Amino acid sequence: MRPYLYLLWWQALDSTEVAQLVVDLASDKFAEDIVMLDLRNVAPFADYFVIMSADSTRQIQALEEDLTQALKDAQVTPFHREGTASSGWVLLDFSDVIIHIFGPEEREFYQLERLWSRAPQVVRVL
Repeated sequence: MRPYLYLLWWQALDSTEVAQLVVDLASDKFAEDIVMLDLRNVAPFADYFVIMSADSTRQIQALEEDLTQALKDAQVTPFHREGTASSGWVLLDFSDVIIHIFGPEEREFYQLERLWSRAPQVVRVL
């Protein structure tokens, strides 16, 4: 268990802490071009998007599994899930934090950062 997960198991996380945890975990799992967008002043349905890329179907699937398990361990409940690793896009909705895992081509096609350009980038890990 990661040290930061051990410290968080006993307390409820707010949306900022959840989003930062996702960024940290994705970085540990070698996701690429990780972006955390602050939607609080531009959208009523979520506080943050965390967007990342993965080089292969297997990596998309592994990121999905690892992020879901780590958030479950931190007692963050999933709300909804869409997409498949084989489609090149998976969305994990944890209510206030929505995670997008893209293959490179799908990320370029959807261009979420451009679509949500009014949302400030809180973190970018290249």
